[in-house]
Amino acid sequence: MKTLPILIVEDDRDLREALGDTLAMAGYETLMAEHGEAALACLHERKVGLVVSDVQMKPMDGHALLQAVKHDFPDVPVLLMTAYGMIDKAVDAMRKGACNYLTKPFEPDVLLAEVARFMRPSGFDGEGDVIALDPKTEAVLALARRVADTNATVLISGESGTGKEVVARYIHRHSSRSAAPFVAVNCAAIPENLLESTMFGFEKGAFTGAAQAQSGKFEQAQGGTLLLDEITEMPLALQAKLLRVLQEREVERVGGKRSISLDVRVIATSNRDLEEAVRTGVLREDLFYRLSVFPLHMPALRERPADIVPLAQYFLRRMADGMRRHGMVLSDEAEARLTLYDWPGNIRELENVIQRAMILAPGSVIEVDHLLLPKRAENFAAPSESAHREAPPRQDMKSLERSHILETLATVNGSRKLAAQRLGMSERTLRYKLQQYRGDGESAEGSE
Repeated sequence: MKTLPILIVEDDRDLREALGDTLAMAGYETLMAEHGEAALACLHERKVGLVVSDVQMKPMDGHALLQAVKHDFPDVPVLLMTAYGMIDKAVDAMRKGACNYLTKPFEPDVLLAEVARFMRPSGFDGEGDVIALDPKTEAVLALARRVADTNATVLISGESGTGKEVVARYIHRHSSRSAAPFVAVNCAAIPENLLESTMFGFEKGAFTGAAQAQSGKFEQAQGGTLLLDEITEMPLALQAKLLRVLQEREVERVGGKRSISLDVRVIATSNRDLEEAVRTGVLREDLFYRLSVFPLHMPALRERPADIVPLAQYFLRRMADGMRRHGMVLSDEAEARLTLYDWPGNIRELENVIQRAMILAPGSVIEVDHLLLPKRAENFAAPSESAHREAPPRQDMKSLERSHILETLATVNGSRKLAAQRLGMSERTLRYKLQQYRGDGESAEGSE
């Protein structure tokens, strides 16, 4: 996947250009800033994959820049360059969030090795597990970053398989609790008679089989984050006990007589309509308001088409080792087919489709036939104009795709760039398809 640009911050013009040349020859795009203020202005305009900054600069030095970057852009890695006599300060900077430091002078190979180690790919967060190329996903992650470094309880809603737990882990990883445990409890997977003791722990002899005391999930998450996955599946009686724990910030083990103080950040998720769950009595209203201090909604995959192909490419790379199928790619037609499908199973379904395609493809290129997508209504299909009219003949996939592309092109006044963004495909793929349509006699010129 194409990488984001690298921002070089260096007040020495010759060194700044030398660093830029070294990275450019290695295939990286670079942005230049001669001081900290210019670097921050650049970061507010462009996404970057790494900041490489000198320490000794005026008026804002590298340490002040690091602090500002970690406050405004916590997921952007910062690599500092420092003189030999300033190593103590560089080590202190690493404690405050720098990914590493380079001692001047250093060889080009050393720089490139550090860049390869810490560079974040396009569309991913700092640890590479959140695809965020679609504006809707970017908006969710922007909110997640803002709430991450607070203690606010977060309630994440969304369909099954949209990545709610991934966002929860993202919040934990970008919080001040990141060094403490992240503990997840699937409220739908644990039998009702075991859920209370699992959540709150139990003392020895509390029930038959309790041969020794056991801490619960709340205690195990002490100082960190507890994820209550599918909270609406929790029995109502246990919801009342959970509400008390959240209010009092203390827990009492089953069979216990003393309260244990808690320092735990709680994140809950649900795939249900939460207001409907409250209205029908599935979720206690008071618990709902206690959990939804900061609500987030994860859009379905069909609502963020720009994420589909990057997600598919991510799965290709992630499964390459286990399936011994390295270097596999999607054809342009397969990418278009993935983008046009409505993904009722969201990201989990996409992962299964890619795994299946990797098995079926005889070579290194995955074609449409290898996807074996079911024939569902596509996300661009429109209902008939009148229920009294005879249903039009069913179009084949290629015709539907062509209609969708041409209609999108018309809505953006022929701009291929805007149309490609809305369709979630590359401009190169769009140009190729328009050339095909012109060959078939369609009027599909488009403009840059």
